[in-house]
Amino acid sequence: WTEVACRGKPVAQAYTPILDQRRDESRTFTTYPEWHIVHAYDDYARTIATGDPDDFGFFRAIRGFWSSLCPMARLAGEHGGFTTESKMTIYTIGVSFSVEMALKAAYEETLGRVATWFRGPTRAPLDDLSARQAADYAAFLTQTPWYQWDFRRDAAALDAQATPVFRDRERRLALGLEYRAKAAYADAIRAAVAATGQDALTLRAIVTGLDDRTLAEIPGVTVIADRKQGVEIETPRYRAFTEILRQIADKGGDMVEIAGNDQIMLTAITPDDRDLGAIFAFPRQGYGDWRQLIVVPVPELTQKIRDLAAAGVRLEHVHDY
Repeated sequence: WTEVACRGKPVAQAYTPILDQRRDESRTFTTYPEWHIVHAYDDYARTIATGDPDDFGFFRAIRGFWSSLCPMARLAGEHGGFTTESKMTIYTIGVSFSVEMALKAAYEETLGRVATWFRGPTRAPLDDLSARQAADYAAFLTQTPWYQWDFRRDAAALDAQATPVFRDRERRLALGLEYRAKAAYADAIRAAVAATGQDALTLRAIVTGLDDRTLAEIPGVTVIADRKQGVEIETPRYRAFTEILRQIADKGGDMVEIAGNDQIMLTAITPDDRDLGAIFAFPRQGYGDWRQLIVVPVPELTQKIRDLAAAGVRLEHVHDY
């Protein structure tokens, strides 16, 4: 469906980049599906913090991935193209995520649910431990690739902290098998990445409204040069980049260009389905609020961040390239 019905017509780009370092603008859209998976793990962790795994909508998470991909593919097509490389990555992780969620649903909504019936309303020790592990894993994914997580450590923790009660024995067996399978898969992915190399972990941008010293005081920011258009900086990507942009906005700075681009996408969390001009919006599981995907011109980005904060809307993530 994405290949056939979700194609965007290329739009002529009149913007002339300032920086020599340039990343494809389409990547601000094609990075979202990976983050949808990160968010799904966070939703799952939130759900099982007080509930059980069968309370989570596994197939709802799968639908969310593929339905969000369609508008992302269209926008990527308009902003430089939905490349074959991006498709290979997204379709591969999408199928893998779908299979994982379907398998978890098949177990947790049958045998896992039966185990909770035997357990009763009082949570077992491994219910709480697995909830903490899920939350830690979700937080880890905001900055680091999943295959670097130590799944064997989690499996060992289950073994060490399990009690003789039936629910703990069931959690130890079911989650232990899952963690060890993921550990083996992670080993294979880690070896493949080592052979092919990983994506750049930094990007460059131009900022106005703040001097070199103020920018250098922001953790993670390296001042590269003063240009007539502003100050050129280098920063880490992913979650750290969002926090740096938040601090630049708080200090009154503005962005001119990020990685040679003048359009960028962010996600914001609203308490309801209010209209923020989002290209895609949907309710989050476990939280009772909404995630909204918004496209912003780079020169308006920090003002948008300030406006969202003033309106009581939380900036979740700025999707770099």
